[in-house]
Amino acid sequence: MRSTGQVTLLLKAWSAGRKEALDDLMPLVYSELRKLAASHMRRERPNHSLQVTGLVNEAYLKLVDQRNANWQDRRHFFGIAAQCMRRILVDHARHRRAQKRGSGDTHVVLDEQLHGAVERSCEVVALDDALQALAELDARQAKIVELRYFGGMTHAEIADALDMSVSTVKRDLDASQIWLTHAMSRQSS
Repeated sequence: MRSTGQVTLLLKAWSAGRKEALDDLMPLVYSELRKLAASHMRRERPNHSLQVTGLVNEAYLKLVDQRNANWQDRRHFFGIAAQCMRRILVDHARHRRAQKRGSGDTHVVLDEQLHGAVERSCEVVALDDALQALAELDARQAKIVELRYFGGMTHAEIADALDMSVSTVKRDLDASQIWLTHAMSRQSS
């Protein structure tokens, strides 16, 4: 794929300080960033205030603001983009949850769909908390989970990016899923 090599070259030029490389890079990666954002948004509540374009734009601003980034290649860039999008959604969920707490007033939920949206925001925050705890115990497993579920990478792509076998990726994903499920169930107790 011609654009893959171009993306890597432009990322390296951008890392080297060529600001104009970013202008050439964005048209090449924009559609993939939209696909990544759409994947994230499918996991969110139906009436989320952020839309795909808004998530892409916020992630773009965070990516551009990276100081001294040493972009290795296309996969590295999209892995960081996936992290940015996850952080944006988690921060949004935390903010929404804090607003729901209000000033001590009792809120009565009249709409079942709204109740589900609040629960989903709490799930996003709980998953992020559990993933951070996993990263403290096993950074590799946390990275694999992030690349798979937030970066949308296949087992083979993760294995290639992290220089390991596909079977190790699958084994780590299975173990981390069990660990994360247990950690999230403890949080909700």
